[in-house]
Amino acid sequence: MSWLWLSLLPLLLSSEADADVREQARCAEIAFSNSAERRDLAAFKSFLDPDARFVAGQISRGPDEVAAGWAPFFAEGGPSIRWRPAVVEVTRDGRMALIRGPYRVTTGSPDNPEVWGHFISTWRLNGERWQVLFDSGGDNGMTPTEEERALLEMPDGCPP
Repeated sequence: MSWLWLSLLPLLLSSEADADVREQARCAEIAFSNSAERRDLAAFKSFLDPDARFVAGQISRGPDEVAAGWAPFFAEGGPSIRWRPAVVEVTRDGRMALIRGPYRVTTGSPDNPEVWGHFISTWRLNGERWQVLFDSGGDNGMTPTEEERALLEMPDGCPP
């Protein structure tokens, strides 16, 4: 019977390791959002993979183009954005992660003060640092669920 436990041990250890890696990726996503919330462009750019591709109205390639596309969120008095991961999946080798969740843009416009949507991002572990490789958002103008609203308001539980 002990051979059975020995054969299952790699699966059990893998599950614990996967949970740790998922948590690292989740916290990286939250820290990335926090950089935009603080309007800290240098911190924001540090989360971008050197080969980053962000797809919105157009495709931005590399950290400089991505940052230029996101410039309104870093301008004084510009719109603000906040997002949080709802789903985090990592590859078996723990080097890539797919993350999806809601985002909220606060525009400051009386006609349309908030715009909600969903994002999908792919992260790559570069050395010891998680960085965003691909990112896209959609569903602009969606009506968020109560769970999505709560997700954006709850404490993140990640180290600063």
